[in-house]
Amino acid sequence: MPRRRQAVTIKHVAADAGVSLQTVSRVINNEPNVRPEMAERVRGSISRLGYVPLIAAQRMGGSKSRLILALNDRDRTIAGWQSREGTDWVDQMLLGGMLTCGRHGYRLILELVDTHSDHIERELLGAIGALRPDGVILTPPHSQDPVILDLLERQGISIARIGSLTPGPGFSLVMGDEDAARMATAHLIALGHRRIGFIAGASDYELSGWRVTGWRGAMAEAGLADDLLAPGNFDYASGRDAADTLLAAGDPPSAIIASSDQMAIATLDRARELGLAVPDDLSIVSFDDTPIVRFATPPITAVTQPIAAVAALAVERIIAEQAQGEHPVAPQSVAAELTIRASTAPPPHSRHR
Repeated sequence: MPRRRQAVTIKHVAADAGVSLQTVSRVINNEPNVRPEMAERVRGSISRLGYVPLIAAQRMGGSKSRLILALNDRDRTIAGWQSREGTDWVDQMLLGGMLTCGRHGYRLILELVDTHSDHIERELLGAIGALRPDGVILTPPHSQDPVILDLLERQGISIARIGSLTPGPGFSLVMGDEDAARMATAHLIALGHRRIGFIAGASDYELSGWRVTGWRGAMAEAGLADDLLAPGNFDYASGRDAADTLLAAGDPPSAIIASSDQMAIATLDRARELGLAVPDDLSIVSFDDTPIVRFATPPITAVTQPIAAVAALAVERIIAEQAQGEHPVAPQSVAAELTIRASTAPPPHSRHR
């Protein structure tokens, strides 16, 4: 059998360049206190020997790990993967986070965590102990979980909290969910709709409440009743149940806003089963704007959430906090957009006037 080639280590690089291990580590981490000619010599040795920096090397001399850990909801993510429908939230988070990390010489690692697990503290401590990340990006509902927040704060890790304004450690980033719901509702009101239903998201997500608040606010400003509210859980099954509830009302809606794409597709399917045409009899608006609503028939009007932009901002702020020691306090919001498609139109009574 051929002999395995010996792995090139940081010691080999230091010996080849004639410098200390600490100097090699500083060059790897792009630290400023290395003379240009010495840094060039170290980079030449790295290139010549084919050395690939290891996390352990990057931590020498107390330097940062240059790793950022993103935590996402395990059950919802795995369900999306297993159904082969994908998880656009994760895709967009990785897009924004990984590209931004790459520009700064960082790496982004995704971990899935079950908020309701009895072993969550043990799971997190295991991941943190193995990776020792400089910062953690928390997505809903982890971004408001007191157990997770307390554990990370005790570890002295920078915390970016997406979709939560609950008081706690770290800094908050939101996507204007209340304003987005107002915008979606205002779009339907401008088309002439007066009976507008709303399917809420999971109750353990703060942003679910913000969206309901935005819908109620827009309805109130227009002098319209907000009695067509149905609970949901972001998934297809809850969307069907909610659509049944709304469409069976004594004075049913001519338009429905769903708090997720899965629930919007469920509403579209249920409307067809009841003999309702979209948008002729019922207009539908969704949240998220994943591929399933773009390729639906008809394509569904949706709130396009800036997930990639928020993930990129989270990385930027974590890196700045690590470099400068500044702890941002004020929440920062990145506005969502409404992408109008063929699923919304004036209600039947307006078209026939």
